[in-house]
Amino acid sequence: MIRRREFIAGLGSAAAWPLAGWAQQSRMRRVGILVGGAESDAEMQAFLGAFRLGFEKLGWSEGRNVRLDVRFAANADWFQPLAKELVALQPEVILARATPVVDAVRRESRTIPIIFTSVSDPIGSGFVESLARPGGNITGFLLYEEGITGKWLAMLKEIAPRLTRVAIIGNPKNTPYEYFLRSADAAAAKLAIELVPSRVENAADIEHTIETFARVPNGGLLFLPDLTSQTNPDLIVRLRLPAVYSLRRFVAAGGLMSYDTDRLDQVRQAASYVDRILRGEKPASLPVQAPTKYETVFNLKTAKALGLTIPETLLATADEVIQ
Repeated sequence: MIRRREFIAGLGSAAAWPLAGWAQQSRMRRVGILVGGAESDAEMQAFLGAFRLGFEKLGWSEGRNVRLDVRFAANADWFQPLAKELVALQPEVILARATPVVDAVRRESRTIPIIFTSVSDPIGSGFVESLARPGGNITGFLLYEEGITGKWLAMLKEIAPRLTRVAIIGNPKNTPYEYFLRSADAAAAKLAIELVPSRVENAADIEHTIETFARVPNGGLLFLPDLTSQTNPDLIVRLRLPAVYSLRRFVAAGGLMSYDTDRLDQVRQAASYVDRILRGEKPASLPVQAPTKYETVFNLKTAKALGLTIPETLLATADEVIQ
């Protein structure tokens, strides 16, 4: 039986909840967003639009109860200055996209909560202690789980059965190269593929690497998720190299295939973590989330130009087939 005094106290607590919730929503909150990309880039605008849509569904309206301070870092030299600028505004939480961007924000603050997307190795990068228990002020959403490299290699081998060599192309300054290479090593042996680690820093490096690699037959390319390590697919097709990308845009431009996380779905989920931070939860108590949705895209015209046939089993899994 509940005593009268306890019952009255309970009523008082219950009455305070709506008032507290109203007070929390009535004041203007502040969220920082730092994106590694140009403001004019359609992909960056889609990222921002997906976040805004997800955030609005959670009750946040820009200009009414939340202010979004958005910064676009079109090149690596801007990461640190813009991170400093954003932290100086003292937002209550910062959404950061891409590993070097998160690192730049972390250098400026170890107290402001940071929610990340498009990060593949948050433990190796020193952002979190573990996926289940991040600790500190950072948590977020994995771009890929470590086994993704094996998936890329297996798909490439299925399309090009004669494949015996694959160059792993990436810029270690912008992507956790060793993280992906470890996963690739484990898968390559089972697929009878020799890996050729190819670390690059700029367009000239990429072109030279590809042209040199193409001199030996039965080769293919795997481009890690780093825009600076991608190149025009025309060169690759001309050299008759099958290649797998992590971004659809390169397949639309003439690349053979891509297998990628549904990044817009992920940023909509990230909106829920920003919401939870604003409502009082701590990053340390929010586990890092693994991706749940992937997108597969094939370019049949490119496959034909390379003299390859994409198996029906793979086509059946495609989210998009470019004719």
